[in-house]
Amino acid sequence: MSSAPMRVTIVGAGGIGGALGGRLALAGHRVTLIARGAHAAALRQGARLVDHVHGGEHGLALPVTDDLLAVGEQDLIILATKAHGIAEVLPRLRNMVGRHTVVVPAINGLPWWYFADLDDPFRSRRLNCLDPQGTMFADLHPKHLLGCVVHIAAEVRAPGEIHWTGGKRLILGELNNVVSERLEAVCAALDAAGFEAVRASDIRRDVWWKLLGNLSFNPVAALTGYLMNQICADEGVLAPIRAMMLEGMAVSEHLGYRFDVTPDQRIDVARQLGAAKISMLQDLEARRRLELEAIVESVIELADAAGIAVPTIKQIHALARARAMTLGINQ
Repeated sequence: MSSAPMRVTIVGAGGIGGALGGRLALAGHRVTLIARGAHAAALRQGARLVDHVHGGEHGLALPVTDDLLAVGEQDLIILATKAHGIAEVLPRLRNMVGRHTVVVPAINGLPWWYFADLDDPFRSRRLNCLDPQGTMFADLHPKHLLGCVVHIAAEVRAPGEIHWTGGKRLILGELNNVVSERLEAVCAALDAAGFEAVRASDIRRDVWWKLLGNLSFNPVAALTGYLMNQICADEGVLAPIRAMMLEGMAVSEHLGYRFDVTPDQRIDVARQLGAAKISMLQDLEARRRLELEAIVESVIELADAAGIAVPTIKQIHALARARAMTLGINQ
């Protein structure tokens, strides 16, 4: 990939996707947004990006569509939709993906590509909760993928209005952990757009580090309605958080990733987010489907396969699922 302006499509122009797309457009890249409903209609009239990180507001006139098949070949595709929506999206990328197209899934939880073997993707291990039909590697060859772990916060506060509220760090890496020319090119573009792109030495370790927090804090936030600072200030609520982290660490260590930290040290990292409203709580309040598969069920499935007991994770998962169902949220 060259340093020239790239053709970029953001699939899922919500908070994270909108912030990424808006800043890349401001940096001179040719950005197309994929969105639906009232948000898409408002974006077509002009997107508003409120940048709380650098300061300032930006009005943006960008192409917006909900028809992926109508978008031509791209240099970079950022998948910023919910993790459970990826399987539906992948086959619709076929007109967009050329020989050198890079696809970056900016998603929460354990990614479907986690066990991808680039030499033989169709025989790679897969998780049923993430890829129940076993079609995702066939729909998009893993050679196009860069892994990504997102450490920024953003939300849509009104249709067409995107607020980038905190964090600048995006961790990216090749699935085989080499430092490639395309990795450098994508990271350079993100750096120039105002983000801090970190070149991962082992992207799966970074996936697990974030997942230990998401696995515990997200469903607890959905159950309690607490912001991050309220969770961290409530010792009674922190008790299951600590237990879930320890259970998650046992699963990650089984897969080769040991973290020499205590749950309280990992909780201290979360405290830095202040009064953030965690994504699963945002989804619950908006009556959107919760990302339980990628964030919680994937760890349960891995634990069951390894014979590792994760009773607290299972209990909190059952409660979060029941809470969603009572609110009429289809899980």
